[in-house]
Amino acid sequence: MTGFSRFLRFGFFSLTLLPCAVPVYGAPPDDAGRMAVLQEVVVTATRDQEEIRKVPAHVTVITEKEIRDSGATSLVEILERQEGIQFRSYSGHEPLSIIDLRGMGGDSPFGKVQIQLNGRRLNRPDMASVNWFQIPLSQVERIEIVRGAGSVLYGDSAVAGVINIITRKGEGKPVFRASAVVGSYGLHDEKAAVSGSEKKWSYAVSGENYFSLGYRNRSTVSSQGAGLDLAYDAGAHLGLSMGASFNRTQYELPGNLTAAEMAMDRRQYQPARPAYWTSASSDDDGTDRQTELRFRIDSMLGDFGRAEIGFSAGIKDAATNYASWNSFNSYTIRTYAVTPKYILEKKIFGRANKLTAGVDYYLEPFKMDRYADRERSQKLSVVDLERETTGYYLRDEFNLVEPLILSAGYRWEEATIKGNSITFPGTVDFDTKKMHRGDAHELGLTYLIGDKSKVFAKYATAYRLPFIDEQASYYGWGNGFLANLEKETAKTMELGTSLNPLKNLTVGLTLFRIDMENEIAWNGVTNRNENLDSTRHEGAEGTFSYLWEKRFKIYGSYTYHKAAFEAGPYNGRELPLVPNRIVRVGAEWYLPGAFILRPEIRFVSDAYLSGDQNNNGEKLPAYQVYNLFLFYRPELDRYKISAFVGVENLNDEKYTMIGVKGTAFSPQTYYPMPERTVKCGISFEF
Repeated sequence: MTGFSRFLRFGFFSLTLLPCAVPVYGAPPDDAGRMAVLQEVVVTATRDQEEIRKVPAHVTVITEKEIRDSGATSLVEILERQEGIQFRSYSGHEPLSIIDLRGMGGDSPFGKVQIQLNGRRLNRPDMASVNWFQIPLSQVERIEIVRGAGSVLYGDSAVAGVINIITRKGEGKPVFRASAVVGSYGLHDEKAAVSGSEKKWSYAVSGENYFSLGYRNRSTVSSQGAGLDLAYDAGAHLGLSMGASFNRTQYELPGNLTAAEMAMDRRQYQPARPAYWTSASSDDDGTDRQTELRFRIDSMLGDFGRAEIGFSAGIKDAATNYASWNSFNSYTIRTYAVTPKYILEKKIFGRANKLTAGVDYYLEPFKMDRYADRERSQKLSVVDLERETTGYYLRDEFNLVEPLILSAGYRWEEATIKGNSITFPGTVDFDTKKMHRGDAHELGLTYLIGDKSKVFAKYATAYRLPFIDEQASYYGWGNGFLANLEKETAKTMELGTSLNPLKNLTVGLTLFRIDMENEIAWNGVTNRNENLDSTRHEGAEGTFSYLWEKRFKIYGSYTYHKAAFEAGPYNGRELPLVPNRIVRVGAEWYLPGAFILRPEIRFVSDAYLSGDQNNNGEKLPAYQVYNLFLFYRPELDRYKISAFVGVENLNDEKYTMIGVKGTAFSPQTYYPMPERTVKCGISFEF
């Protein structure tokens, strides 16, 4: 039976478990029993609508208005302003930026944070970042960030947290939105969207065009995307929705620079280095094309709770051309998912109780063709792999007393990675498989204080499955299937609070510890991926926000990270590329005439270079960046207009976020980030 046949069989079986007709038992629920959207909700934390303060986690919700008013041109710009989040880029551009949350970046940054679109996992099965441009920003209604382990509900990759990007749903009369941004280095970004509803149908359509020449030579990025969401309200007991999205991104890669090369010209692409047998990065680029279809059925079952089943299918075609390494590859990654879920909210012993249970099935075939040239005229090898995962989860929330909520959950998952690699004229490098079994559990307590505040504590375990190109080595460094490579596991603890001591003052503090086993990283001596010794990631996240209505708003965050080895030859030494401190402070002054002035400061402390597990080399220097924006938002009856002009890196800081320690075979190198950047833009809504 083929993989796609297994997907269809699983989907049909799940569908038979979901009652899609109006039940004959019980009366239709009243308005209070329907799935109303609360003022502050978070979907990713419990896979259902939930008040933020009831979740035993540090949670941030970024609203559509905050996104629209930010002047940002990408999800990366939005997310990097949030506490505990840092991005690293090899080109100074956003599409394939690597996210670091809670100091989990290091030399093994991928797969520690689960990225979702409307609750469906976007993380790739291979060792690469998601394409942050695949979701048009004009399509986004809100973004939810839940920090801390989430493997019980979401399985693989939810170690440091979960980020769910939720697209807009239409409601009422048609609303049209359009915006344009231009800026330094040839930047222009145009967005358009329309949403609304007609009788039982609702719709949202959006599109975006982005282009930038880039800060460095040969770092151009071009991206075009579109999205569609449709929903049909079939009655009090049944809802149907479907969505589709498409994106095409082309990008250039300028390579790295030594300190001497940066002193000569920070904006140049990597030159040839004959002493290290390195070619110039004068012809390195890539293309991503992504298409996704999704369908969901929601069924209200009266007193018997509610059920939901989601189907999705996506295909990603990618091509990378690394002329500097004589590497020319074409990929096809398909993702099929079936995710049935059941929720029952029913009092037990007179106390509120909420049970969530479900299954996540993912089938991810991966195929890569390697070529000898950019024209793809001579094929060198074929890689044909597949990752199949099935996870079962159960989670319950019970009100011990009115303000105290006990939550507990468990997940069991099984994954199989299998396939083969063939190097022409016909040698089979490997043809085998590896099965991983993992489980996760959590226990949390949340104590509600007043109407807005909370204190919480949580213990949870988590895991990350190997990527297919970690489990199987097929890039020419000793091709083979690494059958002894095991999944990563984590034990996490956190204690936190979110308080509103005054009407417009919010303060928060979260302490956390993550003990990792078997982290996977590349060993440059053996030229293979290996499980590392135990590591510990611990720290604190502090936030504050105060609003003096019609005058000003001030906000900020302080994040402390310490990531260190706990065993082995590097015991006690810090992990590379993890800064100890990140500080962000900003303000908004509400000036006369509908003007708003927003200054921001971001400070990131130094960190050891990639590859410096001994901590005996120079560090990646600390840096601080100042941003200044001026907004104009007049109050008009029919139209919503927002215009801005801003300067990022106002102080013209010359900094880098990635540095690699030198070896006998390669020099010490860096990836410089953009200097002073000017932007301006305008948006309309009517």
